[in-house]
Amino acid sequence: QAQQAKFLSDAENELEELAVTIAQAKKMVELIKVTLRWESVGKLFSEASEVLATFQKEVAGFIEDGERSMLGEAEADLRWKEERRAKLAQCKQNLENVPSTDTIYFLQEFQALKVAMEENLSPALSFQNELNFTKCTQAVGAVKDVLSAACKNQWDHLQGKGIDGLSFPEKEEGLLLEQGIRAGRAGGISSCFSPHPHVSFLPHTVAFIIDLDSDTADKFIQLFGTKGAKRVLCPIPYPESPTRFINCEQVLGMNLMNRGNYYWEVELIDGWVSIGVIAEDFDPRESYNRGRLGRNEKSCCLQWNGQNYVAWFGGFESVIQQPFFHTIGVFLEYSEKALTFYGVKDSKMTCLQQLKVSHFAKGQFDAFQNKINHQFASLFLCKLKPAFFLESVDAHLQIGPLKKDCVSVLKRR
Repeated sequence: QAQQAKFLSDAENELEELAVTIAQAKKMVELIKVTLRWESVGKLFSEASEVLATFQKEVAGFIEDGERSMLGEAEADLRWKEERRAKLAQCKQNLENVPSTDTIYFLQEFQALKVAMEENLSPALSFQNELNFTKCTQAVGAVKDVLSAACKNQWDHLQGKGIDGLSFPEKEEGLLLEQGIRAGRAGGISSCFSPHPHVSFLPHTVAFIIDLDSDTADKFIQLFGTKGAKRVLCPIPYPESPTRFINCEQVLGMNLMNRGNYYWEVELIDGWVSIGVIAEDFDPRESYNRGRLGRNEKSCCLQWNGQNYVAWFGGFESVIQQPFFHTIGVFLEYSEKALTFYGVKDSKMTCLQQLKVSHFAKGQFDAFQNKINHQFASLFLCKLKPAFFLESVDAHLQIGPLKKDCVSVLKRR
């Protein structure tokens, strides 16, 4: 009987607990049913499609406006050339038909031909519309990359992958979106995207996506999208810009760096190439001797001169005894006032040179380090930009894809 009373009491307690847990389970079942309803997910897909459709309509209209403008300008230029050719041909024919004995008529026709040849040439075709079209391509390409990265990233989250905080794809996604929004606005497209929630993490990330700025490119540098640059022999008729280099074959990235850590990679395809950073307020009209990367106190770089790597700052150089690497990694620690160049091969990183103030006695015997110790820190009083100098006539570089293994190594530092 004593055991019966105990079992009855235990059974009663368990019944009460089951009643509570059953009620909770019913609520959970209802919640899951509501959560899993396709209508709510389908509505979100529909809203996302509307956002993309609006963006597509804006870009299409922007391109059509540009095409109409370019077509009108090209047709007017063609008409002018045809009319000029016809006029010159007629004047030439008239002059050839003048009898050799009629001096007065000859002089009249000769003067008419001379005046026709001295007429002002038609204005050069504008290059701005082509640049605006390029910006459209950049904006749409950035949106495509964002969507691809976001879909993959969110699917990984749904499968339980990468739940331990902000992963590399998320950071890259935020950077890409920021570039896409910037490119779209620069090209005159109103953005229909709200700021990405991960953009707030940018000051702390080491993954850095670089877009080359066509408004800074010297006329002897041909850009391939926003990632490739090659030095050419024939000048390119870029529009005038106060930020364009005019004495050095250099180009800058659009991106500003003023806090946190940044890492990017560059593929050296051919020729002599210098990779570094430069102060935002640097005057692009400086002379060749003072305007080159590392030949002033407003910039620094790593140069490949065909035989060696050389670090430059303030006109001082340091030769580096290392083999050639096709891929160069650049790691900027803004708050630490340090810039490190790495040779990257098979996701392995070899430190080529670190530019940083040293408090040891080394600077007393090393002119380059002594220059670093006295003036390098002042460079970080400015906002900085990625910078590239294509020194030889065959120089060619490509902003490389970030290697996640290398970024992971730097994140663990």
